[in-house]
Amino acid sequence: MKKLTVSSLPLRNVISDIARELGTDYTRSCGIFHVDIPSDYGEGIISGTDFEDGLGVIRYDCTFIEDLTIEYSVDKVHPVKFLFSMEGEIRHKFMDESIWHKISKYKNAIVASSAFHGHSIQFSAGERMIYSSLELDRRKFQSKISCEPTSIVKEWREMLNDVTAKKTFYHDGFYSLELSRIIDNWDRYPNGDWLKKLHLESLAYEILVLQITQFQDDIKSDGKKTMLRKSELDQMLKAVRLIEERLEDLPTIGEIASEVGLNANKLQRGFQELLGTTVNLYIRQKRLESARTLLLNTDQTLSAITSIVGYKSQSYLSKRFLEAYGLTPSEYRRNRERKNIRPGSYFNIDGVE
Repeated sequence: MKKLTVSSLPLRNVISDIARELGTDYTRSCGIFHVDIPSDYGEGIISGTDFEDGLGVIRYDCTFIEDLTIEYSVDKVHPVKFLFSMEGEIRHKFMDESIWHKISKYKNAIVASSAFHGHSIQFSAGERMIYSSLELDRRKFQSKISCEPTSIVKEWREMLNDVTAKKTFYHDGFYSLELSRIIDNWDRYPNGDWLKKLHLESLAYEILVLQITQFQDDIKSDGKKTMLRKSELDQMLKAVRLIEERLEDLPTIGEIASEVGLNANKLQRGFQELLGTTVNLYIRQKRLESARTLLLNTDQTLSAITSIVGYKSQSYLSKRFLEAYGLTPSEYRRNRERKNIRPGSYFNIDGVE
């Protein structure tokens, strides 16, 4: 296993040290530092930048030929690291401890070492790894804290105010879908663009705010968590398919959530984040769309269609249909007949698909 040693801060010096250890040069463009991985080590790029008030970001998009460890060792209090794995698995260890923590895809960890102890990050050979680290110098960041952050849980306040690093802090979990969207915006502006650094600075603060929010959600009991994690996206999509396929005999929202492995609060939050609507409104939309399709493409009676889409009352279906499409189901079907449209064909009426 190869080892690189980083013995400097802040991030611009971290990039410089990594370049030196790799036997190559680094470049600087609009305040962002870059190092390309030499071919004898692998391929990829490491880039990072510092902002005022002790905040910075660094991103690794690398594939190494051999297993590789980067040791961050400097005789200073190390910044708090917020590590996000977007691809592959990295491993983290405090240098004064022997335990390695696995941070797999869609997971993130908040790590703060004690005293002057550093960190080790390990990469596996042949595996592409993309991970970002938001770095926070707590002493410098105090200038941003103009009042007591009483809305933040005690553990976070204590960690944030521990400017001399008296205690080790470690917390991991799957990061939220909202955080994923922000992190995925890293490359919105091209390198060398002045807007790139401003963009990264705005991302850094968004990540920090959402990370605090997510931590407070993480420590809730399972039934009370609301933030949808990136790793739970497949469960959300399963809930969407379940609704679309079982309209006639649809379980309750609580039962849907349980069946796909989420709690009801998180299911509701997920629908808002992914689809911009509530679960109930999505179910109504799908029932009306299904009713419209059956009216258009079949000769099923209104009574049968009411049952198929999961409504118990024809009058209730008619009321909702009229609100959505401006026509009752019977008027919609008569319109089809006036136009001499055969069941199985498709048409638009007054902007309704």
